[in-house]
Amino acid sequence: MELLDEIVEIVRECGEIILQADRNENVVTAKEGHANFVTVYDKKVQDILERRLKELLPESRFVGEESNRKDAVGEGDVFIVDPIDGTTNFIKDYHASAISVGMLRDGVPFLGVIYNPYLDEMYTALAGEGAFCNQKKICVSDKPLEKGIVLFGTSPYYEELSHRSFDKAYEYFGKSMDLRRSGSAALDLCAIAAGRAELFFELRLQPWDYAAGALIVKEAGGRVVTEDGEEPVYDRPCSIFATNAVAEP
Repeated sequence: MELLDEIVEIVRECGEIILQADRNENVVTAKEGHANFVTVYDKKVQDILERRLKELLPESRFVGEESNRKDAVGEGDVFIVDPIDGTTNFIKDYHASAISVGMLRDGVPFLGVIYNPYLDEMYTALAGEGAFCNQKKICVSDKPLEKGIVLFGTSPYYEELSHRSFDKAYEYFGKSMDLRRSGSAALDLCAIAAGRAELFFELRLQPWDYAAGALIVKEAGGRVVTEDGEEPVYDRPCSIFATNAVAEP
């Protein structure tokens, strides 16, 4: 699809900005919440994405993490974007960050692109057409939880969820081979889609953290629900549990 190809090229160009970034303390500012930061590169990448995506689809709306204006999701095309998912990793040069671009069409996930510039891995999905990494089809694993790896996020900006997050992680630790914590929900969702892990959970995420990744997991044959087993929403935060559909949470 031409639209997907064009978005991939835009995202790849933005990945070069991340790779060439000069990480000094002057580029970092704090946001509301525990250990919640933003850099000039988050803003720079988001500005480029908003401008270029609007050029592709002038009638589209845009929801970005670093914007004070949040367009409503609903009818039409809406881009939901995280310019750098894993900002703390980026600040520390930990090499586990991604650009995430999801698109809803009439309120339903239609397109997802997640790019890890450090590994040059471009994950893509279109509704009904499967999921891919660097144009090779990917699918979730067929392993049960006891033979699987569990990925999790700590919802660090919401300290009231800390104990419950780690309690649940400890529960899964006893039911699986081991745990991993990457610091990027987008990359964790891609790991589920690629069959590298069997379950991912985080008790509160913003839509830009999972809009692209949820579609990629589903198109790879996986399942994405909230803690209550409901479909994710895209107009407010929610919990996310993603599995290969064998390793049930």
